[in-house]
Amino acid sequence: GKLTDIRYVSNLTIDWNHISEVMERLTDRNEYKAVGLLNFQDSDIDTWKEMLPSPEHIVLELDSVPKHVTWETLYPEWIDEEEENEVPSCPSLPSIQVPGNARMDFIAVKLPCNKAGKWSRDIARLHLQLAAARLVASMKGSYDVHLLLVTECFPVPNLFRCKELVARSGNAWLYKPNLNTIREKVQLPVGSCELALPLNPKAHLSSGDAHREAMQLFCTQHNFMSVEQLQQHRVSECLVQLVIWSFLSMIQFLSITERVLRLQVGNSIQSKESGTQKAEPEAYNEWNYSKFRLWQLTDYDKIIFIDADMLILRNIDFLFGLPEISAIGNNATLFNSGVMVVEPSNCTFQLLMDHIHEIESYNGGDQGYLNEIFTWWHRIPKRMNFLKHYWPGDEPEKKEMKTRLFGADPPVLYVLHYLGQKP
Repeated sequence: GKLTDIRYVSNLTIDWNHISEVMERLTDRNEYKAVGLLNFQDSDIDTWKEMLPSPEHIVLELDSVPKHVTWETLYPEWIDEEEENEVPSCPSLPSIQVPGNARMDFIAVKLPCNKAGKWSRDIARLHLQLAAARLVASMKGSYDVHLLLVTECFPVPNLFRCKELVARSGNAWLYKPNLNTIREKVQLPVGSCELALPLNPKAHLSSGDAHREAMQLFCTQHNFMSVEQLQQHRVSECLVQLVIWSFLSMIQFLSITERVLRLQVGNSIQSKESGTQKAEPEAYNEWNYSKFRLWQLTDYDKIIFIDADMLILRNIDFLFGLPEISAIGNNATLFNSGVMVVEPSNCTFQLLMDHIHEIESYNGGDQGYLNEIFTWWHRIPKRMNFLKHYWPGDEPEKKEMKTRLFGADPPVLYVLHYLGQKP
């Protein structure tokens, strides 16, 4: 159906040749019982009926998000994780109304893409995609459901994964979502307005084969890393690997360290070299775009990335149960990339590389860029990446609280992040 709220309007002129091209991949389309259509103009719906004459055409209805709900509502800078004064909660986003619980084999959605504005943080655009994902997830049984997104801008990459992209032609993106995966994703909070993980997780919520999970340490300077620090990774209790990401200039140093590690924790080392084309030479983030190589580590289904200036104080294996991208908040609506969960995929790596010259990073490095790609991220407690820093505005009580946390024995914090000056 056509939403009248101007925020949902797409001015895209559909190229039906592109639609026809991807639809050719649906060899059983003449057997479809019903198709769902969302956010199309009346003339578009007439064309759909000509293109797919056999199935029933269900014009889907969706109420718009109230105008007082903004992106900052979904992604607040701070929430009361400790629940000292309130229990954080996200607003409820309307769901698609389906008449009679009809079974749909194919769902098509037209998305707005305002490239003159912040299209990747457009609440109407996110709402349409989440509503479509919920609809796919609600389909009963195990039969295939295909989803077509008609959009000039790329869809949310960690909601509709590129490995599930059947075909793309121009602005037509045809997906065959994994139903189990999409059902898990729609259970997540709609934004960082709630924690995606309990404050005190009890167990390792493994996503699958532990041999296909890895903790990954990123290091650019040998003085960032010591054997003592690397031994901190023994806090891990499952059979995940530790991958140390380094550069050619450090291979001699790592060859010595590797022998110690293999004797003590039995881990693996990979060396890569790739720097950002945007940061200034010798800048602190000169090598940060190298983190994109994470997505090429396809021997693993899931990776917990850890910056080298971290101390792991408690077991964090439970993070493997979380999806891409899970991280703590940084400032404004952004996440901190010091500890994050990623799911390697060559096509995601290609997505990152394809837009490197058009998407601006606010800090010239990986964190800013990744925040523009993965705007739909999932908040983990700040104890998982606690910044060891006293801010100028900290009240005495806050400084005292931080000092107490830093020295707690047994530890309360999971990971301590030595941002800025290193000890």
